[in-house]
Amino acid sequence: MLIAQLFDPVALAIVGGGTMLATALRSPARDAARAVAALRILPRRRFRADALLDQIAAQARIARRHGIVALDRSVIADPDVAAAIAAIVDGAIPREVEALLRYRRQARIERHVAAAEVWSAAAEAAPAMGMVGTLVGLAGMFAQLTDPKAIGAAMAIALLATLYGALLANLILMPVCHRLRAAGRSEAFERARIEGPLVALALRETPRHHLQSVA
Repeated sequence: MLIAQLFDPVALAIVGGGTMLATALRSPARDAARAVAALRILPRRRFRADALLDQIAAQARIARRHGIVALDRSVIADPDVAAAIAAIVDGAIPREVEALLRYRRQARIERHVAAAEVWSAAAEAAPAMGMVGTLVGLAGMFAQLTDPKAIGAAMAIALLATLYGALLANLILMPVCHRLRAAGRSEAFERARIEGPLVALALRETPRHHLQSVA
């Protein structure tokens, strides 16, 4: 019964719709799409680079036994590792491989930050939309002072809109923002671990590339 009393579709539409509209106006469409897509990482465990490090070690063993060109036939799911291996096969020097990995890691960080900022903007907008709903309800209440039933409905909108805005911001939107930021920081740290082994692989293969080019 209490839950039914706390539900008002008009207040919910004002707060929910207003928050979505304000967020869409603040954020580029690409960032908004990334913010929605980022929700799928929340149930997952934090990113760990251990599996990638094992794969890089396996690639290094293949290169030692069969030559660096044999890595062209390897199937690598991670885009950063795949890009680095492709660059090494093409003859990139260690400095170029390191720059490539750092660029891709920084680009990934920027995407994570952009997605989190969308949720942060939504969390900022929700209480404001709650106040808008409160003002709408008060305006409706003062406009119909002669009708007690209408006054009650307008007062419900005014009070519940503030409640919805506070709950939406603090129990949903801001927690999502903080969890995305934490996941992004963790992944950035873990991905820094793969740079050393890949640069070492490039360093080991650089003399071979030079000898092949001279020949």
